Amino acid sequence: MLEYLFILPLGMGLITLFLPAVVGRFALVATGLVHLFLSLGFLLDQGRALYPEYFTRAYPGMLMLLLCSFVFACTAPYAAGYMRQKPVKYEPVFSGCMLLFLGTMSMAALAEHPIVFWIAIEATTLASAPLIFIHRSKQALEATWKYVLICSVGIALALLGLFFITFSMEGAGLDIPLTFTSLNTIAAQLNPLWLKTGFIFVLIGFGTKMGLAPMHTWLPDAHSEAPSPASALLSGALLNCAFLGIYKVHTLMVLAGLGQFSSNLLIGFGLFSLLVAGVFILNQPDYKRMLAYSSIENMGIIAIGTGIGGLGLFGAMLHLIHHSLLKSSLFLSAGTIMRAYGSKLISQCTNMPRLLPKTFCCYFAGCLGIAGLPPFGLFLSEMLILFAAFQQGLPLIGLLFAALLILVIAGFIKRVLSMSLGERDNIEGRSRDAARAKERLLQVLPPLVLLSCSLLLCLWIPEPLRQVINDSIVLLGGRIYG
Repeated sequence: MLEYLFILPLGMGLITLFLPAVVGRFALVATGLVHLFLSLGFLLDQGRALYPEYFTRAYPGMLMLLLCSFVFACTAPYAAGYMRQKPVKYEPVFSGCMLLFLGTMSMAALAEHPIVFWIAIEATTLASAPLIFIHRSKQALEATWKYVLICSVGIALALLGLFFITFSMEGAGLDIPLTFTSLNTIAAQLNPLWLKTGFIFVLIGFGTKMGLAPMHTWLPDAHSEAPSPASALLSGALLNCAFLGIYKVHTLMVLAGLGQFSSNLLIGFGLFSLLVAGVFILNQPDYKRMLAYSSIENMGIIAIGTGIGGLGLFGAMLHLIHHSLLKSSLFLSAGTIMRAYGSKLISQCTNMPRLLPKTFCCYFAGCLGIAGLPPFGLFLSEMLILFAAFQQGLPLIGLLFAALLILVIAGFIKRVLSMSLGERDNIEGRSRDAARAKERLLQVLPPLVLLSCSLLLCLWIPEPLRQVINDSIVLLGGRIYG
């Protein structure tokens, strides 16, 4: 039953809130592995939903689900080791909310009914807010408040957009079930004015949760203050779920003959997101905030590829996969760095090759990958989107895209080299502290697995995954590469 994929983590999350901390760590890891096993099973098999009018095995959702499940399965052991090394004061709350977060994201990935999807996205906010506030500091309270307030306003606008889409169906005198699939079948008969209005509100609303500029203002604070395992899920999984809502409505727009309208908006918001991220990364003193702005950049790239269409659609999906793997790996490595140095400032975290050699290898390689440099997959996806822009007759968009990518790469490499190879005048005391923070297996292995999977996918995409990507973009006229 398809619903098991969110019933299991939701149930375990509620139970874990009342379990001892040690048992909660075991529940976190075990649930993550079982969830990944079930996700792979439903990917390879047809499966069935108990309530098909609310949940379905649609291919874009299955792709998001698989990414979410894999990232969580890698993050859970790291989180268990993270809490064992330095226990979190409210550990049962942390473990329980991590599982509730997985459950709500799984529900969003499987949702077939627009309002059920909206409920699931709103639930992700409620489930993840305690993760940001877990350290109970003043900065964490401010970040949590911004996250809840801004995302709730955005989700409310998305709900209004979904209502407008419903009005487009009623205006045409149609009486069919309100599901994304049924809307796609009668897209040409929907009222175009209500559809355009609905898409604008959906893009702004879900774009807020996705982290598109200028609705991104919650994201740097939330990612910076959340514990690293939570940051890995926020960036590597949650943003994808928010994009799924935009993608489904964009599909409806294309089938209704309004694809040019939605594509232009996606490209516009995507380019602006790249500009904002590039400017802030250039002189960013906090490495976790730097990674957060990188998420804004990469969400913008995905929006641009989706808006361009054609080969760009495959590039966007490929980019989404590699970003999830690389960014999750980076946030986990950042957690080890912060534990060792006791600081999030780049100027305080230098001489890493000597002090944290294993973590340095993962972090430096991940930074090269997330900056879009070869041989990592983001380089290929960005090149595909760039080629698609010229192929679709959008040379100005292609040139702007390339220029903004260069800005981001320059800022990223500047900060990463300073952090990885720089020296500071009074490093002796902090060197001793870092040396005492041993690189344990559970700190190094999960980010290494995520990084290795990204590299492996550069060389070979398994046929089931290739088929899921292909089926996800075929309705929009996308074509798979290779």
